[in-house]
Amino acid sequence: MEDLRQVLENVGKSEIEHGRNAERLELSVPAEVTTSRGNVISAMTREISRFGIGLLHRGPIMPSEVTVRMASETREFEYRVAVEWCQPCSNGMFMSGGRFLTQASKS
Repeated sequence: MEDLRQVLENVGKSEIEHGRNAERLELSVPAEVTTSRGNVISAMTREISRFGIGLLHRGPIMPSEVTVRMASETREFEYRVAVEWCQPCSNGMFMSGGRFLTQASKS
């Protein structure tokens, strides 16, 4: 997790206007991504909006449906996400982004 945090701190902000429909908020919390094959990948969130989420993680995630789990001090959140892109960044890390399909559960 510390490696993920360090890379996240060093990832520069894009100067490009992406024409997004929803405001993105920076959010840096630990997350867990479970692929359709059942692989579990540790991740850090980068940003979140009403429609989607950006992640930072080791190794690529192929565009597909995944489950993303995040926890606060009092609750756990689980979302179904359609990962739409994934690209390498530094130190063997990857950035990905996807749109929310449904909120699977809150604990």
